[in-house]
Amino acid sequence: MQPSLTAILPCNDLDRTEAFFARLGFRREKSSPDDYRMLADGFGGQIHLNPAVEGWLVPGRNPFGLYLYREDVDELAAVFRGEILGNGDPSDKPWGMYEFALNAPDDVLVRVGWPTRLR
Repeated sequence: MQPSLTAILPCNDLDRTEAFFARLGFRREKSSPDDYRMLADGFGGQIHLNPAVEGWLVPGRNPFGLYLYREDVDELAAVFRGEILGNGDPSDKPWGMYEFALNAPDDVLVRVGWPTRLR
C-alpha cells in the first residue's frame, strides 16, 4: 500500500451515492461493509461513504466538495450529459484546468478535471 488520502463523505442514501460514483468509475471494495462503503476507481482515487447523522446534511447547504483529477474528462462528461452544471460542457478555466462540475447526491459539488497544459 502507498501513502494516500481518502475522502470520507457523509451521505443520506448510501445506495444512491454509490450508484452516482459508479458512473465516475468507482467500485466498492470487496472488504467494504454494507453500512460503510469503501470505493476505489483503479486510478488511485478512493472515497468512503459514511451514513450522515439524520438532519446533518441540509439540502442546498452542503459544504462538502470533491475534485476528481482524471485525464478522460470528455468521456466522463459524456456519461453525465444533461447533468453538468453551467454551460453543460467541460471547459478550460482561468485556474489552468479543463473541467466540469456536477451536483452529486446530497448537493455535494463534484468537479472533474485535468490540467489544461497536459491535454
